[in-house]
Amino acid sequence: MQNLYETVKKAQMVVQVEAVRVQKELAVAEFDGYCEGELIKVTLSGNQQPIRTEITEAAMELGSEKLSLLVTEAYKDAHQKSVQAMKERMSNLAQSLGMPQGLGDGLK
Repeated sequence: MQNLYETVKKAQMVVQVEAVRVQKELAVAEFDGYCEGELIKVTLSGNQQPIRTEITEAAMELGSEKLSLLVTEAYKDAHQKSVQAMKERMSNLAQSLGMPQGLGDGLK
């Protein structure tokens, strides 16, 4: 029984170490999102933290209301890409640790 407990503890430690590694990778990753026409580019980290926003002169000429909509659109695009990358990396982590597929799906 003691061996089983030690095996489970070691497995938990491996999962924690690998999860931290994935989180560090995501923290330095960057994901760009664009609005229609690529007038605005928003860059987020893999942890969905804003890094930068680039606005073209053409976007500025559209007025504040349209500009606001385009920034939101670009932000949503970057966020979706960042979240998708996180889901994929966590799913890959679960698979590499030999977790049953149903458990890996819970990370999505």
